[in-house]
Amino acid sequence: MNREVKHYPEFWGGKKLAYPHVAAEAPKFSRSVVVGNLIFVSGCQGMNPETLKTETDVFEEQMVIALDKVRMAMEEAGSSMNNVVRTLMLLKNLEDYPRMRKTELEYYQKHAPFLVDNPPASTFMQVASLARPEFLVEIDVIGVVSRE
Repeated sequence: MNREVKHYPEFWGGKKLAYPHVAAEAPKFSRSVVVGNLIFVSGCQGMNPETLKTETDVFEEQMVIALDKVRMAMEEAGSSMNNVVRTLMLLKNLEDYPRMRKTELEYYQKHAPFLVDNPPASTFMQVASLARPEFLVEIDVIGVVSRE
């Protein structure tokens, strides 16, 4: 079966993400990719994409920023947070696990009420480091355009 693939590029500071040696239109630098009904959202972390700065070192605040990015990517692909079906949470500090789950639940209560009683499959990993030393959490998501 042949499925259409649609890329949604990542923009940082209003500019399409691309390394100097890679053409700006290169599709592999995507915030998300839709294949058929599946949405793959690349790792979202607590950096403000407009200022290119991590403006807080508070775990819960970085978590909300990352979840906001996930929500934006899901909506851009024609879906919503309610259609997240799998998450991968990368944490630098295992002690942040309870705060991660609490913040996630509070976020779902506000932005994805379906997920409160029907949470996505989820995995978390403690990692030695993330892309930048100031990042505390990164979230990778698989969703669907429609549950029907």
